[in-house]
Amino acid sequence: MSDGAIFAKKPELPLAQHKFAALNGTPEQREQAMLKLVEGIKLDKMAAFYNRLVAEGALKEDKALRAELETASAAELTALDKKVEEAKEEHGDLEQNESCIHRAVFLAQTGEDDKAHEAYEEILQRPTTTLNQKLDIVFGKLRLGLFYYRPQLIQKEIDRAHELVNKGGDWDRRNRLKAIECIWRCSQRQFKEASDLFVECLSTYASPELMSLADFVCHGALACAVVMPRSEIKKKVIDAPEVVEVIGHIPNVARLLRALYDCKYADYFGALSGVETDHLSVSRYLYAHRRFYTREMRIRGYAQLLESYLSLTIKSMADSFGVTQDFIDKELARFVAAGRLHCVIDKVGGVVETNRPDTKNAQYQHTIKQGDLLLNRIQKLSGVISI
Repeated sequence: MSDGAIFAKKPELPLAQHKFAALNGTPEQREQAMLKLVEGIKLDKMAAFYNRLVAEGALKEDKALRAELETASAAELTALDKKVEEAKEEHGDLEQNESCIHRAVFLAQTGEDDKAHEAYEEILQRPTTTLNQKLDIVFGKLRLGLFYYRPQLIQKEIDRAHELVNKGGDWDRRNRLKAIECIWRCSQRQFKEASDLFVECLSTYASPELMSLADFVCHGALACAVVMPRSEIKKKVIDAPEVVEVIGHIPNVARLLRALYDCKYADYFGALSGVETDHLSVSRYLYAHRRFYTREMRIRGYAQLLESYLSLTIKSMADSFGVTQDFIDKELARFVAAGRLHCVIDKVGGVVETNRPDTKNAQYQHTIKQGDLLLNRIQKLSGVISI
């Protein structure tokens, strides 16, 4: 039990992803996801989870399957209850904790999430529970939070995990926490924090129970693409051995990163479209941010091209991105008005002139303003002291 292996896969997070894809993917993705979802439910005797999906309308009711799942689930739970009683009568505190943890994990596995949380929490509060056991229980609660996507619970358990890790958690558990938090930050649109965590734990990633290495690289690389400087993307992501190992499984992400670095903007837009279809629209962690993400990546592409010129024609810019002039004109007008791009559009001449912000002058003006505020406070203070 000390190695936390029992917590590694229950409940299976890929099943939550299959459920999401079955509801939001393309027709082909939905069909494949539904087959995998039903297969996983049968394998793990997920009677409670199956009943929930039927109630939600995500699955059609199969009375024979329902009866089969409920019978198998009840039989195993009875066996686990018997082991708990035997441990209380014949063994010490450590064995009692382990038998109770086995029971709690089975409740989580079958979809009895509320009962599983209660069981986990009861064990967590025992004075005989070791630090490693507490960490594994918190990871178990985190998995439940991620499986059913309960943001408040996830953040609470991440904070609790940090407290326990700081008291003496081993390397493996520290790294698992970083991987979980990386994905969590992605789901909260905190891409800068997610990219930092991704770079930190990429070389030592060992959390296949969270997601495969390819899926982890996909989420982490997309986070890096939107916030990381171009020069760092090459060094920390594109050339990273772990990324090179699996990037062939996520071709659109590979194209996006390479096109951004190589300034091949037409290919960049094509890859971005593929990323939206194949990843953003079916990822339960990124789906809510798909429009934000594609918008930010378009802005990044426009800004990177404009940085290289004092001015360029709308036609050449449209040709660079492989789109029409009207599209570019509308996009630039929208982002310039929002203050996201620093340029001026000459519609008559068909030219875009860059208007880079003068950062040094802005810093000078800010310093002058702060100096004036300081002098005013000193004058007020001197008046009070004189009195």
